[in-house]
Amino acid sequence: MKKILLYILALFFAISCGNSYEEQKRLSRAERARLQREDSLALKIAVMPTLDCLPLYIVKEHALNDTSKLDLRLKYFTAQMDCDTALVGRSVEGAVSDLVRTERMKREGVKLDYITSTNAYWQLITNYKARIKKVDQLGDKMVAMTRYSATDFLTDYVLENVKTQSEVFRIQVNDVNIRLSMLLNNEMDAMWLTEPQTTTARINGNVVIADSKNLKLSLGVLAVRSEVMKDKRRKVQMAELVKTYNQACDSINKNGVKHYADIIKKYMKANDKTISQLPKLKFVHVAAPKQADVDAVNRKK
Repeated sequence: MKKILLYILALFFAISCGNSYEEQKRLSRAERARLQREDSLALKIAVMPTLDCLPLYIVKEHALNDTSKLDLRLKYFTAQMDCDTALVGRSVEGAVSDLVRTERMKREGVKLDYITSTNAYWQLITNYKARIKKVDQLGDKMVAMTRYSATDFLTDYVLENVKTQSEVFRIQVNDVNIRLSMLLNNEMDAMWLTEPQTTTARINGNVVIADSKNLKLSLGVLAVRSEVMKDKRRKVQMAELVKTYNQACDSINKNGVKHYADIIKKYMKANDKTISQLPKLKFVHVAAPKQADVDAVNRKK
């Protein structure tokens, strides 16, 4: 009799566990469906560990937006081509990018609208051990960049009227953190970097030999798929994003980038020394890129 009771109890326990497991699976499916729905309704922007994305990070981290109008989700990547892939693949609505990349995507049939230009700029920095002081000394040297990007465009630009003794080797290194690491570890002769990676490179003794600011071109942009701007609900989200983006820019201009050291450390992996040496940067309100900048990029396509 005792054995029968133990058997019944064991059977009851097994059935209970089975029901619990099935219930957990059902709840898990429902939870996944809920999260997927929320994500599909949210406004997703692909971002990089670079300072031109700082206003977006501030909007998110400091909860500037009215969440009833905008559920902003930043999708973090360390290579620009991954941002572009997410944009083309429709897993994000927008991305922080550059005109060279976005104009190329548009030529390939991707319909994009520009929300704003950004203050991104790039510097060509040489390894101090290579003793390169001028662009014409880049012959037989390796320059890290990304194809079909602002860095590719800028390499063309600085070499256009310069004679080097031999070929300049363009090495594709897409991940900006890896690119910087290669410079600091003496694995690359030169490379294009933007902030805050540029400052890290400079304070480690490496030499700036070209600066995109001197070209009088603004190449950084925030672009979204055109269909986003045709959807009524998305338009509300974008209006809220524009409002809070401008607020973030005002805050940076008032308090300085160093005021947001916590965000820069979190997303850009910059240390205190780099943050203390960051240049004073002005962040402008939302404004579409100038047609002259778009034309300059397309002339060199």
